[in-house]
Amino acid sequence: MIRIEFTENEVEQLRDLSFNHPHQFTRCKALALLLKSHGVAHHTIAKTINVCENTLCSYFRAYLQSRIASITTINFRKPESSLKQFDAVITEYLKETPPTSIKQACSDIEGLTGIVLKETQMRKYLKSLGVRFRKVAGIPAKADVDKQKEFLETELQPRLKEAETGERKVYFMDAAHFVMGAFLGYVWSFTRIFVKTPSGRQRFNVLGALDAVTNEFLSIMNTTYITSIQVCELLHVIAQKATDPRTNIMCAVTIVCDNAKYQRCKLVMETARSLNIELLFLPSYSPNLNLIERIWKFTRKRCLNSKYYPTFDLFKGAISSFLTTMHLTYTAELKTLLTLKFQTFDEEQTAV
Repeated sequence: MIRIEFTENEVEQLRDLSFNHPHQFTRCKALALLLKSHGVAHHTIAKTINVCENTLCSYFRAYLQSRIASITTINFRKPESSLKQFDAVITEYLKETPPTSIKQACSDIEGLTGIVLKETQMRKYLKSLGVRFRKVAGIPAKADVDKQKEFLETELQPRLKEAETGERKVYFMDAAHFVMGAFLGYVWSFTRIFVKTPSGRQRFNVLGALDAVTNEFLSIMNTTYITSIQVCELLHVIAQKATDPRTNIMCAVTIVCDNAKYQRCKLVMETARSLNIELLFLPSYSPNLNLIERIWKFTRKRCLNSKYYPTFDLFKGAISSFLTTMHLTYTAELKTLLTLKFQTFDEEQTAV
């Protein structure tokens, strides 16, 4: 028999811990000691809290040594993976040749260390290193990572800060060409779903300009071609939007655009100059720095993926209606999607 003398204060603490402590393990031990303080037999306590009498006695011995601290301190055993000693080697392997599957990781790491792990154990170990199963993204092969970072820091971000304070209007301009065809996506379904795919190559063109701060979307749409004529039309629309009707004064305007020939031609440059609009051209192969690219992807996801339009008029109407009303229908999603944070790349990310 293990004898324990309890003070009134300890009994009150045990009562409080047995009801209010957030961890079940502590509540269980506090209840056992509380019952002990009331003279309840060991076998009855063990049955009540569903532990064996040897475990119960270990609680009581620990309490004799550390009192309340013995039940409020939780030290669960945390077994380490047998691969722990090879963390540095495995980390280097994962950086140089990321595996495409857990099965491959098991095989490659066994070759490196001589240790065999099952797939479930390997998955837990990789997660402990901070490794996750991620989809590989694309980056244009000719993209200059250093130029992108320099452009973002010295050209784009200063103008965006002016736009946020109201000193300037910044628009991102680009053209998208939606070809009437199959846009296949992922859906939650009981069986595999087949979507009808229309024949033909009819194309609906949208030249858009997105206000970086208000997310207002301006556009010129047609079914023929996007040329310098359409770009000039959109420049006039933007100039009109940026002009205060009361004072007839236009605020500073910057349009961020790529290096398409119809945007860098003499006609467009002269029109922009006459309208007092600054054209800021992105570094070559830098779609990640053009905010409007997110709109095109969002349009395909919400409006076109896994949907069939029997006629070209319905196809055009769906895109046009979506782009016109998205700021009303998807306000919360656009607020998250169109943050002024841009993807940049490190050399190690593009080394795979």
